[in-house]
Amino acid sequence: MDGQVHEVEQWDMIIAFVPCTKTSNAGARHLYKGGKLNLTRYYEGLCGKALFLAVWAADCDKVVIENPTPSKIFDYPPPTQAIQPYQYGHEYSKKTLLWERGVQPLEPTCIVEPVATWCPSGSYSGGHGEQYKGMFTTDRAKNRAKTFPGIAQAMAAQWGGDIREDKNESI
Repeated sequence: MDGQVHEVEQWDMIIAFVPCTKTSNAGARHLYKGGKLNLTRYYEGLCGKALFLAVWAADCDKVVIENPTPSKIFDYPPPTQAIQPYQYGHEYSKKTLLWERGVQPLEPTCIVEPVATWCPSGSYSGGHGEQYKGMFTTDRAKNRAKTFPGIAQAMAAQWGGDIREDKNESI
C-alpha cells in the first residue's frame, strides 16, 4: 500500500479475508435464475474457491482464513471454528467461519448479549421488523463484509502477540 515493491522470502503467518461475494451461502439464490444454473456466477464462485484453496495451501506454517458459510455447491473443506461478534464485545450475531492451521483457536474476549443479527437474511426486503429497516439499504455488500474491530483485535493479540491496553484503539 506504500507504492513500493517488497520482497518477502517466507511469511511467518497469513490471515486472509478472501473475497466471498460469489461463494457465500447468503448469495446462493443468485446461482439459479429461472431454474437454470447461472454459469457466470458459478464460474466466479469457482474462481473464489480457487483463491481460497491457494491461500490455504500456501507455504506457511500459520494460516487463517476468515469467511462466512460457503454455499454447499462449492464444497469447501470444513472450517475449524465458528465465531460470533458478540463473543468479542459487539452486540450482534453474524456467524463467521475460520479455517486455522498452526494457531490456537480464537478465544472469546468479551461476551455480550446480542441485540440483533448484523445481516438478517432478506433485510433488504419488507420481511423484517422495524429494528432492521434501513440497516443495509445502501452499501449492503460493504456492510455485510465488515470485520468487527473486537475480532480483529483478538486476532492480533492472540496470534500476533500484540496485546493492546486501550480497547478503543484501532488496528
